[in-house]
Amino acid sequence: MPYLCTLMGHKKLIKFQAIDTYKNVLQYPENIKGNWNTFFKNDHPLTLELACGKGEYSVNLGRQHKDRNFVGVDIKGNRIYNGAKTAITEGLDNVAFLRIHIGQITNYFAPGEVGEIWIIFPDPFLKKGKDKNRLTHSRFLHAYQQILKPGSRINLKTDSLELYTFTLETIEEQGCIIHENIADIYGKGLATGPLAIQTFYEKMHLAEGRTIYFVSFSLPQSEITMPERFQKNEMITGEND
Repeated sequence: MPYLCTLMGHKKLIKFQAIDTYKNVLQYPENIKGNWNTFFKNDHPLTLELACGKGEYSVNLGRQHKDRNFVGVDIKGNRIYNGAKTAITEGLDNVAFLRIHIGQITNYFAPGEVGEIWIIFPDPFLKKGKDKNRLTHSRFLHAYQQILKPGSRINLKTDSLELYTFTLETIEEQGCIIHENIADIYGKGLATGPLAIQTFYEKMHLAEGRTIYFVSFSLPQSEITMPERFQKNEMITGEND
């Protein structure tokens, strides 16, 4: 076991060293806020994949939509390595990765700079008292509202009924507009376009017979209501980010 742990640690170190040299990976960058079009060298709309893991959705969306820019956001550099390497190998200049805590997202994107958000199989945080770390919690929605163009969509794809239900309750409370609400993507034959993209974890979930849920919504024009204990501009640093 010690040897195995050492080997795994060595592999992580190699990946961290690699992303230090990747031009499509930004780690806590300075002066990027409001300058993403300069980074991508075009004025295409910007889409984020939050808690992107290996970046499979960012890469696949980049393949499908060359007229958009995509940024996968995650704190775990050894995971980002996979998507970043694929994007470089395939010459996907419209795909990049940002290594930060998601709770700090407003430090890296200007108001109205983002045109869409995807949240793909995030940690549902099922333990008691951990719901505040869910990426569709109102405190996160409040942050997204500060960087999204009005009317932009937030898309959640999950195998967690608890997270799906929680999200529906939250967006109803906040007066969000639901564009799509699919309680069983595959059972209803609606896994087409972006919804047909399958991550490593989704393939595992499907093999286990789990139901996949999807909801697409946009935030209201009025300000998202934050729970009182989060109204003092506290930094969000949940385990998921």
